[in-house]
Amino acid sequence: MKAEDSKQTREAQLCAEVLRLSLMEGESVRAIAKKLALSRNTVRRLLGRRAMAPAKAPVPRISLLKDFEPAIKQMLDDAPEIKAPSVLERLRPMGYAGGVSIVRDLLRRMRDRQVRPAFLTLDFAPGEAMQVDWADFGFAIPGEPRRVSALVMALCYSRYLYIEFTLSQSFGSLVRAMERGLRFFGAVTHVDIFDNMKTVVLSHQHAATVFNHRFLAYALARRFAVRACNPRAGHEKGRVERPIGFVRSRFWPGRRFASLLDLNRQATAWRDDFANNRVHEQTGKVPALVFRHEELRCMKPLSAVPFDADDIEATTVTKLFRVRFDRNTYSVPPRLVGQSVVVRGNDELVSVFLGPKQVAAHPRCWAVGEDKELPEHRNAALKHKPRAAAGDLPAGLAALGDLGRDYFKVFAASSRSIQKETVRLTLLCELFGERATASALDEVMKTGHVGAEYVEYVLRHKKGLVPAAPPLKLGDPELDGLSFSEPDLSIYDSLFPAPKTIDPGEPPQPVNGERP
Repeated sequence: MKAEDSKQTREAQLCAEVLRLSLMEGESVRAIAKKLALSRNTVRRLLGRRAMAPAKAPVPRISLLKDFEPAIKQMLDDAPEIKAPSVLERLRPMGYAGGVSIVRDLLRRMRDRQVRPAFLTLDFAPGEAMQVDWADFGFAIPGEPRRVSALVMALCYSRYLYIEFTLSQSFGSLVRAMERGLRFFGAVTHVDIFDNMKTVVLSHQHAATVFNHRFLAYALARRFAVRACNPRAGHEKGRVERPIGFVRSRFWPGRRFASLLDLNRQATAWRDDFANNRVHEQTGKVPALVFRHEELRCMKPLSAVPFDADDIEATTVTKLFRVRFDRNTYSVPPRLVGQSVVVRGNDELVSVFLGPKQVAAHPRCWAVGEDKELPEHRNAALKHKPRAAAGDLPAGLAALGDLGRDYFKVFAASSRSIQKETVRLTLLCELFGERATASALDEVMKTGHVGAEYVEYVLRHKKGLVPAAPPLKLGDPELDGLSFSEPDLSIYDSLFPAPKTIDPGEPPQPVNGERP
């Protein structure tokens, strides 16, 4: 026990001496080891450190991008959102031979050095402004080939909300949905703020924003000013962006609906029962109550000036007497082929106008790739295109039934005139009867032929039938219904004496006393 204590004491004394020589005398590890007759590793252990390689001053590396940094900075100033591959593409003609990784690192460092903008909280007075924007919800309706969009209108002061789902973001769909939204509010704000939707904002020029002239006309009719958000400035439309996110997170998940009407019915109930009656997370107030008691009286009354909210397209009638509108085709009278017409559509109806005259009207189709044809348009085309009527039989051949339709379907594939064939077969039906003609028609088709001459040959020569012309029809039912009995000609015999019968052996009698 005493030996261990003595060893520990010597170890402690040795450690203290090594520390004194190192810290107070400034001796090196090598000098301490030589003076105390210790190994250098033992000295390092007692000092609590290992040998460390002498620090070498880093050799400064010259970046391949050093000469291109001013150009890259200019690119960032011109387009802050530019990506590294685009920068690399522009640096290649300047002589840059490196890869994209160091370009990406440099862009990250440059962006970090940029001063981040500070945003002010936007304050709005009651009735001052409303923000409007579209939200896309994808292909959400079962069996519906169109994307579903939601138009969200939010009052900036009260946060009172209107939402409507549509199948289009066209100008007409926007205005019609806004009309229903304004009627829901019962008034208009002084200014409406929009994101850069093409139906409202055509472009942003250096001097001013170019608006859609049709939408400006609508704003004038409803007496509100139009303001557009700056590009890539989402903070300017937060009053509507947050409600859109609220709809996505609170209304949309788990919803099931069979049609657009069903979806809007559920959205209306959710809007009125919950969204507008909840306590708003930012204002701490109920939007419906704030709107009713504070904001509504500050808004302007809704104008009753009528406005044309139809989708309007000018187009040309195709050779199939169709016009194309919103990814579907609609028939028009065939006489309009090649004419320039105007197609107007609302939520329920598609109308076609030639000048001021409406020439066709169809229920609007919200599918994609559908062809809508009215029977009267097809019938008008058949009158001018007999070959197109191969599947239909004229009145004189109606008795041939399915056999006649099959016959003309085959005959239509030939180059012969269907009109002439129809006339000849109608004549055969009148001369030989419809039943006999149908039987001959069937016999001819079984031999692999078609043609009225074959049918006539079977009727005349193989069946030995004789033509029997039917009574003449005058087209007047009263005249065609007249019936006359065969006249009795015996009354004329009493007017003339019956001739005498002369015996062939008797000499002829004298006439007027003359001798024969």
